[in-house]
Amino acid sequence: MAATDSSTPQTAPAPGRPLLASEGAPVRRRVLSGIQPSGRLHLGNLLGAIEQWVQAQDEYENYFCIVNLHAMTLPFDPQQLRQQTRELAAIYLAAGIDPERSTIFVQSQVPAHSELAWILNCITPLGWLYRMTQFKVKRGDREEESVSTGLLDYPVLMAADILLYQAYGVPVGEDQRQHIELTRDLAERFNRMFGPVFTVPVALIPDEKRGARVMGLDDPTVKMSKTITAPNHAVYLLDPPDVIRRKFMRATTDSGREIRFDRSPEKAGVFNLLSIYAAVTGQTPEWIEDHFAGKGYADLKREVAEAVIAKLEPLQRRYQELMETPELLDDVLERGRQKASAVANATLRAVQEATGLLPSPHA
Repeated sequence: MAATDSSTPQTAPAPGRPLLASEGAPVRRRVLSGIQPSGRLHLGNLLGAIEQWVQAQDEYENYFCIVNLHAMTLPFDPQQLRQQTRELAAIYLAAGIDPERSTIFVQSQVPAHSELAWILNCITPLGWLYRMTQFKVKRGDREEESVSTGLLDYPVLMAADILLYQAYGVPVGEDQRQHIELTRDLAERFNRMFGPVFTVPVALIPDEKRGARVMGLDDPTVKMSKTITAPNHAVYLLDPPDVIRRKFMRATTDSGREIRFDRSPEKAGVFNLLSIYAAVTGQTPEWIEDHFAGKGYADLKREVAEAVIAKLEPLQRRYQELMETPELLDDVLERGRQKASAVANATLRAVQEATGLLPSPHA
């Protein structure tokens, strides 16, 4: 797999082993991105992640994975999981991810993910997993008997997702950086134990200037999240216009009147609204401050709401079209499955050879 620029001379890998980053190859660097089909995608997901993925389609060789196995680590409804998996695929496409330039696929439809996860489990020290911050947060105060092994083992499956594709990098937020570090540790540990098989990936942290941190409307001190269910916390991508207007009119601001890009804690609500307006309109901070000079917070909230509605309207329209043509979604996901399987299975074969396992029939 390519992980260096095309100007780097290509060196042939050993038989049965994928090309490593250090060896170079005349293709774009490969990036793996994934979202769980759980909860509802919100404005922060679009501005902070998906739009940047869309813009990078010609910069990287992109694999967009719907990580439905990860969605099983917490209690779930099977019918809802199935439906949300298809809905997420439709949102990917509606947002502008082009299946002719990128690969969109469902994690569970590529069995190599589960197979590699088990192999990596066997070289992962348990202490590494107990130290993971996300496990501690999601576990909360529950006793071990009520916490699934999958929740603890989540980072190993994530490592398998990444390493299967010999990914150069993975776009993640700061809260996922620790998972990428564990993936790097596992790749290096495996390579030391069994020989150079895996590319060691890097974390690609989104640029905050491009909307990477959209904060909650009800609490602008916390990042907008799928897991926070308060009614006015997030604007969801499929919210109708009247709901979007209501949420913005109830957004937290402060007791002041001045509308400007002020990062001080007491102005966090206004700063969040202005940042959202800048992200969806493309206007500069200077233009926006001039535009809102002499206006009040109610004017700001109304205009931000209308700008967000206009931003989401084409996505929502395209999403409805896609959900009404299930055969199109099926075709995109099947083509993605085939392409992803070809890459993943090549890595799995190399892992099986290195570890002394007989090759899988499908690999």
